[in-house]
Amino acid sequence: MSDLRFRERAASGSPEGLLVLHHGRGADEHDLLSLGNQLDPERRLHIATPRAPLTLPGWPGFHWYVVPRVGYPDPDTFHAAYCQLTAFHDELWERTGVPPHRTVLGGFSMGSVMSYALGLGADRPAPAGILAFSGFVPVVEGWRPDLEGRAGLRAFIAHGRQDPVIGIEFARRARDLLQAGGIEVEYRESNGVHQIDRAHIPPATEWLAGTLSPAETNGPLARADTPPTGALPSA
Repeated sequence: MSDLRFRERAASGSPEGLLVLHHGRGADEHDLLSLGNQLDPERRLHIATPRAPLTLPGWPGFHWYVVPRVGYPDPDTFHAAYCQLTAFHDELWERTGVPPHRTVLGGFSMGSVMSYALGLGADRPAPAGILAFSGFVPVVEGWRPDLEGRAGLRAFIAHGRQDPVIGIEFARRARDLLQAGGIEVEYRESNGVHQIDRAHIPPATEWLAGTLSPAETNGPLARADTPPTGALPSA
């Protein structure tokens, strides 16, 4: 059972899909809820935003793992967060009635790393898509991407060429890795820094709508009746 705190926003009717957004380093479950509204203005989807489990001395907010080196998460804290997100996603699918193949896992920075990890993990079901803003596919002991078992998975990758935190080479490496594995990738770069560039929101919105198109729905989905929770901060 997951003990992660989270926020969520219900669809306006029976959800056509599920969007799970994982926040970046030092943020919390409030951070990306408004991004979800921007990506899904018609409220077709149920949106959930979990809080990372880790707090670190001298650092604000919450973290998914310790960072000894960019691109290479600390194995112990990474796997602990991975297990907690595994339980969270499983419970969310059961509660909402929305299956993995109607789910997009997304996030910013460290949250993108966890989206890649859960979306590509060999022990996890393949989601419909991965939405990665300013992140990377992790290199960590005890985990490796399963590309052969991801038939039908799509990815949207956006990154700033001036990012001083996670260099643009990480995005290009992720693009090349996924494409080599047969995954369809929509790739965007901008001259931005370590942030979600507003110029990337419209194409990401279009990509999300196409990835979770109603035409692809396999049968009716149970309605998620959980009400919206609280005010929405800016992304």
